[in-house]
Amino acid sequence: MELIGVDLGGTAIKLGRFDGSGACLAELECPTPRPALPGAVSTALVEAITAVDPEGRADRVGIGLPGPMDRSGRVARVSINLPGWHDVPLAAWLEPQLGRRVILANDANCALLGEAWLGAARGRSDVLLLTLGTGVGGAALLGGQLFSGRDGAAIEPGLICVDPEGPPCHSGNRGSLEQFCSITGLGRLSPLDPVELCRRADGGDGEALAVWERYGRWLGIGLSSLLYVLTPELVLLGGGLSAASDHVLPAVWREVEERVLPVSRQGLEIRRCALGNGAGRLGAVRLALEVFPT
Repeated sequence: MELIGVDLGGTAIKLGRFDGSGACLAELECPTPRPALPGAVSTALVEAITAVDPEGRADRVGIGLPGPMDRSGRVARVSINLPGWHDVPLAAWLEPQLGRRVILANDANCALLGEAWLGAARGRSDVLLLTLGTGVGGAALLGGQLFSGRDGAAIEPGLICVDPEGPPCHSGNRGSLEQFCSITGLGRLSPLDPVELCRRADGGDGEALAVWERYGRWLGIGLSSLLYVLTPELVLLGGGLSAASDHVLPAVWREVEERVLPVSRQGLEIRRCALGNGAGRLGAVRLALEVFPT
């Protein structure tokens, strides 16, 4: 039994070929087409999947991508950070070209499925995961079950408002969490790219540490509202910007402790995902296993 897991992001497409236990047999990363129009992305996915599995051993493909899917996991309903993505029947496009079954899911949902399977959320029942990268995504495990809401569009923490007078968001909102805690939001705090900013903070640079503290404050403000609604036992931070967790979490905790009543954060843990950037593609494999068991 072999399966393909894909994590489609605004910057890169990360994918791997896995066995049924979740062991990675081959992996590949390639840039997301610019502009990331549906047709161009579909072509890139076919090429990448063929490259990672040239012999066609895997007959099931799970794909995580930004934004909500329909309940059948066949149609990408909308992705505000990818142009032209409105009701795109991606699974129906890919299946005849690949000769494999395809299932779609929100990328953060996939990351949480991966962490629940083989990562930091194993054995946990109530978990909130935030993905910090091109956008800010999220997923929630409630009572041991992935929560996606009535039509599959629940848990979009990046779009909640934290400052009604803040920068405009692609969603039509203003001052959304994504405008402060995505890569774009970080860029408003510093001209340095995240890798360099993290490197300088690791070396004790005061200006870099101050930037991550301001970033962590906004993240803590947004997280505080989510804690009151979901009261998770564990919050996981994923995505590329989670690499700076050691510099961000002190400020996050200060905001949480100031803004959230102890009864709503009792026993709470906040930490980085255990699987790093591999969580999304692993979770996509888990999804494919569940939807297509044979």
